Amino acid sequence: MSQDNDNNAYWSANVRIILISLVIWALVSFGFGIVLRPMLAGISVGGADLGFWFAQQGSILVFLALIFFYAWRMNKLDREHGVDEE
Repeated sequence: MSQDNDNNAYWSANVRIILISLVIWALVSFGFGIVLRPMLAGISVGGADLGFWFAQQGSILVFLALIFFYAWRMNKLDREHGVDEE
């Protein structure tokens, strides 16, 4: 029974990390790039407004940061649950 609890804890933590990452990605790419773009139009970044920057470059950079965060966090989670690669 302990193994089942450990497996459930591992997968619930894994799914929680995925959901948080997806929410951040959706907020940055859809929210800042499309929905909130008129509010961000007054802020200039590199000669373009912030909403345009998020739509063109910011969402890609956040996506790359989320990939590295996910890999780092999953390696830590794997070590905590004893399923890491050696």
